[in-house]
Amino acid sequence: MTIYRPIGRNTGATMLVLPGGGFYAVATDLEGTEICDWVVAKGMTCAMLKYRTPQVWPKVDGRQKRPDVLLGLEDAHRAMGLLRHGAATYGIDPHKIGVIGFSAGAYLVTNLSNDYERTYPIRDAADRVSPRLDFAVVAYTARVLDTSKRKNELELAPWVRINPKAPPTLIIHAMNDPVDDIRQPMAYALALNGAGVPVDMRLYAKGGHAFGLRPTAEPITTQWPGQVEQWLHNIGMQ
Repeated sequence: MTIYRPIGRNTGATMLVLPGGGFYAVATDLEGTEICDWVVAKGMTCAMLKYRTPQVWPKVDGRQKRPDVLLGLEDAHRAMGLLRHGAATYGIDPHKIGVIGFSAGAYLVTNLSNDYERTYPIRDAADRVSPRLDFAVVAYTARVLDTSKRKNELELAPWVRINPKAPPTLIIHAMNDPVDDIRQPMAYALALNGAGVPVDMRLYAKGGHAFGLRPTAEPITTQWPGQVEQWLHNIGMQ
């Protein structure tokens, strides 16, 4: 975990960044350090997590199955504990710690939002504080939809559990994403809403996948950061 301090004013808010990479690698520039450059410029502390990979998702009867233990989730739980426990040292507000994740990292965000039980032995005081997020931003997620269902059905995969205590969530996705079908975030948003969790969505017609912060001709690449910033103001985190 690498911590970046805010530039100028410090709002006290912290954004933990979980890059994508398909659980084969971690895109620490496109969806990591470049995101932190933007975060600190907005007066927030940024922490980029290089979680463990690769991690194989096994197949059972030809269908992908979630690993029994997600190494990246363990690392994210640990990171949240370190941030919250060390809030005074880092100069952050322990009640304004959230996360943004992209693709595989976004899937880890959905897990971190709903599952607060650590699957590794407690090591120290940092592992005894709550890893619950205060807010979550999910960018082009996958692996939450039950793809065995008919195309017009939006049912979550068997391994996805929704916690009514999940944090306010913002979902960002492009309708023409060729990697993660738009039904993935829609299914997750509907499930959160059904559990009474505040959820916002920002959907764009075009943008594809893995756009990060690098500008293209598509509006999503230049507009989504402002959408996140406004949403953080709306929920009182900025």
